Amino acid sequence: MTITCFIRYQIDPFQRAAFKEYAQNWGRIIPRCGGHLLGYFLPHEGSNDVAWGLIAFDSLAAYEAYRARLKTDPEGRANFELAQAQRFILREERSFVELVDGTFCLPSTWAPAP
Repeated sequence: MTITCFIRYQIDPFQRAAFKEYAQNWGRIIPRCGGHLLGYFLPHEGSNDVAWGLIAFDSLAAYEAYRARLKTDPEGRANFELAQAQRFILREERSFVELVDGTFCLPSTWAPAP
């Protein structure tokens, strides 16, 4: 069973660029530490202070092993320190969800009317 860690961030909207840098850094760190990074997402329209990160794992045990590796990764620790120093993350919530089979990454079948 694959689980996904769904992270909801409340960010300082005036530090959007700093959060973007933080998220881009995870693009190198997360796969190296054993997570399958599905992506980070910044607000585009609507609320300007909510961002998301999605990381998949084979199991909760795989997630725990990833967290242990992350704590010893120098670049990972530096990225956490960046967030703490600049305080662009105001709040963070984690939920673990599982994929409903047959619903992920389905291409659009819409076609314009002739």
